[in-house]
Amino acid sequence: RKSNRDGGTHRDAAVSSLGGRRADKEEAGSAQEFLDLASLIRARTGEPPLHWTTPHPPVHPPHVPTLIDAADKLRKALRPLTFPDPVSHTYNPLDYAWERHCDYLERFGKGPKRVLLLGMNPGPFGMAQTGVPFGEIPAVRDWMGISGPVGKPDPEHPKRPITGFACERSEVSGRRLWGLFAEKFPVPEDFFADHLVANYCPLVWMKDTGANLTPDKIPADAMKPVSEACTAHLRTVIELLDPQYLIGVGAYAENQLAAVAEELGSQAAVGRILHPSPASPAANRDWAGTASKQLRDLGIWT
Repeated sequence: RKSNRDGGTHRDAAVSSLGGRRADKEEAGSAQEFLDLASLIRARTGEPPLHWTTPHPPVHPPHVPTLIDAADKLRKALRPLTFPDPVSHTYNPLDYAWERHCDYLERFGKGPKRVLLLGMNPGPFGMAQTGVPFGEIPAVRDWMGISGPVGKPDPEHPKRPITGFACERSEVSGRRLWGLFAEKFPVPEDFFADHLVANYCPLVWMKDTGANLTPDKIPADAMKPVSEACTAHLRTVIELLDPQYLIGVGAYAENQLAAVAEELGSQAAVGRILHPSPASPAANRDWAGTASKQLRDLGIWT
């Protein structure tokens, strides 16, 4: 296209012949007037007319489920459940310690993971206080760097108060478990790069005396909806993390993992380590050494 001496073009001349009107929306007064003007200019220069098209709405990518979504679904499914004797109180830390649980998942739960370690349900001085599985307070606060306010269950057992990170009692199982991992992985991100620790069930049950009740002590009919919700949650966790190893912390958790792995057709290796509970005589004899050997024998650690 040849230019005029003043730097204009044939299109510039066409604009000039229309009285110097600028082809923009503001001066045209409307989108249609602008379109008519632009089409006239293009016709003067031998170009095809323009046609107005309605812009398509932006396409947003579908929401990808996360561990936080899965935990939120689980806590809502468990919330309306009630339990008969011998249960007098039930705590759900996914409700009153939800923010701290989200801190844990947000910081350390982004997958995939090579190893999923699964516990049974919270202890009264661990996850019940912190919202973190096996949540011994010094491990959660000082090693993981997680702390903050924790609410209260309703009703609260007078002998099992929830004081959050101010709790002075120790969760022995959590102290042993996280102590071993912190010793091998001084930097928590190094551990959580390949591992994640979760619980099969987030509920804590107590007798009227304040004594802890494990799931196997709850009547079967009352446990059925709990098992359905917790198994569905575990299925989602495995699908999201796609682990190579499914390791139960104790036989109960191993059984839950084995059942879900079979249902999913997972190729992950299923195994277990000794539960670190002080109620176990075997765990009171060098639990860390025993668990380390088991993890080496399973091919997880070297």
